[in-house]
Amino acid sequence: MTTDTPHATAGRPADTAALVAAIGARFERLPLCRWHVTVRLIIGAVTFFEAFDQLLIAYALPELRAEWHLSTGQTTSLITVGSMGMLAGALLSGRLADRIGRVKVIAACIALSGVCSLLLTLCSSPGPFMALRFVQGLAIGGEVPVAATFIAEITRAHKRGRFVLLYELVFPAGLTACAVLAWWLMPLLGWRWMFGLAAIPGVLCVLVVRCVPESPRWLADHGRHEEALATMASIEAKVEKITGEPLPQPAPAAPGARESHARSGLRELLTGRYRKRTLVVCALWFCGYFVNYGISSWLPTIYGSRFHLNLSDALLYSTVTSCAGFLGCLVVALTVDRIGRRHTVTWCLGGAALCLLLLGLFAGGSASSVLIWTSLSAVFFFGANICLYLYTPELFPTRMRALGTSLGGAVNRLGVILGPIVVGAVYAGGALGTVFVTLAVVALVGSLTAGVAAEETSGRQLEDVAP
Repeated sequence: MTTDTPHATAGRPADTAALVAAIGARFERLPLCRWHVTVRLIIGAVTFFEAFDQLLIAYALPELRAEWHLSTGQTTSLITVGSMGMLAGALLSGRLADRIGRVKVIAACIALSGVCSLLLTLCSSPGPFMALRFVQGLAIGGEVPVAATFIAEITRAHKRGRFVLLYELVFPAGLTACAVLAWWLMPLLGWRWMFGLAAIPGVLCVLVVRCVPESPRWLADHGRHEEALATMASIEAKVEKITGEPLPQPAPAAPGARESHARSGLRELLTGRYRKRTLVVCALWFCGYFVNYGISSWLPTIYGSRFHLNLSDALLYSTVTSCAGFLGCLVVALTVDRIGRRHTVTWCLGGAALCLLLLGLFAGGSASSVLIWTSLSAVFFFGANICLYLYTPELFPTRMRALGTSLGGAVNRLGVILGPIVVGAVYAGGALGTVFVTLAVVALVGSLTAGVAAEETSGRQLEDVAP
């Protein structure tokens, strides 16, 4: 196997930064093959079911509202409590994943989420249900950004956007699957069966632990040099066996200069070269998910209460919007390396703003017009949001990549929480058009932020972007 770089042959490099750079160079020479796809599928399956669990509440809400006689305020609380857990989970998991490893955190999160789904089927009142949704939110909010970090760390710069976003498609696919199954099964079986089905994937934690190696970049950055080299060598051996060809020599790797206060966690994110990046991506996460969940959390209820659609039709209309969003994600995955991260987010959020503004001003008088324009806007805001899962891990170094990504995930939870709250407050006043105009303004703010302040990362090695 071809691993004879100066760093590798030394066996135990004294400089951690040098080994991190060497590991990065060795990943750059790995051709995309079945090993990458297998790991992506395993982690992708975890993320798929976390997405399923996340959105399930929106489709169970009409039935829960009727069964427990919930007020508008209680309904809003039922939606947002899980998002509050996701916010806390994102913050906790990022720091934890940077300390104990990516794979351990991912496995623990999927196990906890599955247990919570099972316990939710036993709830008979809003109180215990909300408590469990909060705990499940910790798991969902923790897994998604850490998984994005891990996938970025095993991928080379060439066509990284396409590879990572084809993985990230599993999240909107999970949202779409939730919508389709809810439309089909909810009227037949009820919400308890849906949460029971969502508990089954918790067993994936075993597959993650057994089949997914820890990130060599993380191992090297934490001084576990021998483990990093052994894991990297194992990956290279598997790739060589799959491809049947020896690997080329890695390019020379020069470690970048760290900031003077390296390894200071959140403080480093908000100082030096990373301050602007952190503020920009936080703004983008907030705007994108404020719009996304402001719409998706309330659509089934709006169709039922405003346009008097029955449950099946309301869920079907909402499913069409989710499917449109998935299409937008696919388009972005296939074009992001050519268009670039900055332009993708700018134009996608701008397109969403235009669609929502037209809906709010001219086209909110019927269920069909709401369906058409929210579906068009979903193509854009789903595309922008999925791009952030690629873009954010690229902006931060290995030592705090999970924390930086999770901070973005935590801020997106603020958007996920405030979006439904604001929509609920405006909608309670009867002003449906104003709901969509408000969402359009938030999308426009995100578009302008990306266009003016975002930094392009396409085609650059992770260690070059963030030393």
